[in-house]
Amino acid sequence: MRIDYSQIEPELTSRFRHLTRDLAQTSIAPNLRALVELRVSQINRCAYCIQLHQAEARHLGEDQKRLDQLPEWQTSPLFMPREQAAMAWAEALTHKATVHDDAQEYDQLTTLFSEQEIVALGFVISLANFWNRMAGGFRK
Repeated sequence: MRIDYSQIEPELTSRFRHLTRDLAQTSIAPNLRALVELRVSQINRCAYCIQLHQAEARHLGEDQKRLDQLPEWQTSPLFMPREQAAMAWAEALTHKATVHDDAQEYDQLTTLFSEQEIVALGFVISLANFWNRMAGGFRK
């Protein structure tokens, strides 16, 4: 059994949870946020977070077919251009160590999202990566 980080650092964990809850106040639609968080969790192979974000997406009315095809969003006709741009940005930021140039993904974002939305997406993706690493590393 691994350390329960929320027991060791409850105040710090609580602050990160509050930050995550505050993402609901951004300009990113809840269903898009859930899809982005789910895609990041799939990339990071965090089973706990995958289950959490799938349930959240279903609760928000997301169709199971789209959830099933999310790993193949690039070739699936079920995802709209804004969703595709958000997924491309999520993958670029999550795979940052292996992606050498994210200019194409960023340029695509600027045609479909406002500056405020782009920054909000960055926070959504970054916090999803944070939680994936905590949950995965500590075997939540």
